[in-house]
Amino acid sequence: MNELLKETIKLVPEQPGCYLYYDKDGEIIYVGKAKNLKRRVYSYFHKQHENVKTNVLVSQIEKLEYIITDSEVEALILESHLIKKHKPRYNILLKDDKKYPYFLITDEDFPRIQVVRKKNMNPEKGRYYGPYTDVGAMYATLDFLKRLFPLKQCKTPKFSNRPCLYYHIGKCLAPCQGKVTPEEYQKLIHQVELFLSGKQTELLKQIQIQMQKYAEAEQFEKAAKMRDSFLDLQKTLERQKVVYENTKLNEDIIAVLYEDGILAIVIMMIREGRLIDKKDFTYFVDNVDKTEYFETFFRDYYTGLKLEFPDKIISKDLEEVGEKELYQDWLKVISGKKITINYAKGRSKYKELYELALKNAVNLLENAKLKKMAQIRDDFNEVGSYLAEKLRLKNFPNRIECYDISHIQGTNTVASMVVFQNGLPKKTAYRKFKIRTTEGKPDDFLSMKEVLSRRLARLGEKKWEKPDLIIIDGGKGQLSSVMQIVADMGIEGIDFVSLAKREEEVFLPNQSESILLPRDSNALYLIQRIRDEAHRFAITFHRDLRSKALKKS
Repeated sequence: MNELLKETIKLVPEQPGCYLYYDKDGEIIYVGKAKNLKRRVYSYFHKQHENVKTNVLVSQIEKLEYIITDSEVEALILESHLIKKHKPRYNILLKDDKKYPYFLITDEDFPRIQVVRKKNMNPEKGRYYGPYTDVGAMYATLDFLKRLFPLKQCKTPKFSNRPCLYYHIGKCLAPCQGKVTPEEYQKLIHQVELFLSGKQTELLKQIQIQMQKYAEAEQFEKAAKMRDSFLDLQKTLERQKVVYENTKLNEDIIAVLYEDGILAIVIMMIREGRLIDKKDFTYFVDNVDKTEYFETFFRDYYTGLKLEFPDKIISKDLEEVGEKELYQDWLKVISGKKITINYAKGRSKYKELYELALKNAVNLLENAKLKKMAQIRDDFNEVGSYLAEKLRLKNFPNRIECYDISHIQGTNTVASMVVFQNGLPKKTAYRKFKIRTTEGKPDDFLSMKEVLSRRLARLGEKKWEKPDLIIIDGGKGQLSSVMQIVADMGIEGIDFVSLAKREEEVFLPNQSESILLPRDSNALYLIQRIRDEAHRFAITFHRDLRSKALKKS
């Protein structure tokens, strides 16, 4: 730590605000917020950090700046702004290959409704509603809106002296030819906005009132159109699931899952007691800290929300983020109304709703895994070559085996062997082992030695094909114990590595330094998936044995 940095740290006040870390090139590498700046900044330089990323960050800090705010809520808002502006290397930046679409109601004398995908939306162009994560459902909604509300379709009139075809088929009111007054058209726009905001009950009332007015004025054609719109909307509402009867409460239910480098987030939107929409988000992330990523997502999503804010946000995952009061105050600032946060505890109706969202998140995660594995299968030559290069393998890893140990305090100790061929699981080649040498005494090293001895002794036998690469679930010590067996048995022509779960470090034989594959790489995802499959297979076998032992006793 240089002298200037030491002196700056001494001057940091005990007030809320944001701090900015710079590297030797003068680039902002991290932005953070704190209720007490001095305490937070001091902790970076005077504490031991378990996280490798934090240690690397601290080693690169050459300069510190800070901005004092009046409150922690202001610090939170400022932090989000600074992160978006500077995109610091060590802050979490959620990246997705999708640009989710929005509805835009244009700012014109006679507005139109459009689909836009621009990330930086210009509020001067009109009012935005979204994002919509299901594009198919979004276009179905657009078709329904155009059928229900005959808005202007063209930016400029196609004809100077007569309406176009859209008017004749009832899909436009032809404002360009003066067939509708600006007041009537604005009422139509207001109804579209009510629909997009989830206020369908209020919309039904308005359509019914308007229908009666047209009937009383003996404008029967317009009244008939209003009646058709009313019936269409009523049918749509009947198809939506009723969550609460007789309520106007608006809620967002959020569930989050993280596994194998995939973050899956589901938001279920309840408006006026009806489940009106579900939004799915998947991210391939480079850190296993689910909470930190979710906090970033939560702030980004509600900062950029173009739909009406809910009255309540329900999520068990928000309890891990903490700072409930702070985030409720923050939501009030950005939305202009009180929004409460509920952690979905106990036997409340909120717990049931959260569990429903969680089921959807499980499905979303599994689909994301399938897509990722399909991509690996299609690009396996590239993935395998990358693994061979980075892990200094002698063989191309066509057949990969992975081993894991499972027990409870040394009882019912078992091992699993899973096999992946060209990036896909080969379940007919999976094997289970009951460990004989460690019963009653937990010793993963000795257990791994036993299972590898038994496996390698069968090389060349039928259905025991020779692997190209063996992955050991564990760290440097596990790999060293296995390599002793390999040397004693004189085994050659097989590559060995181990994968430590904590930081996803890959260890090579006789190498003190680990290898860190890029967190978003298909290569790392593949070996994580193989390791997790070995763990699942071992734990399932162990539970079966334990269950049988309990029944027997």
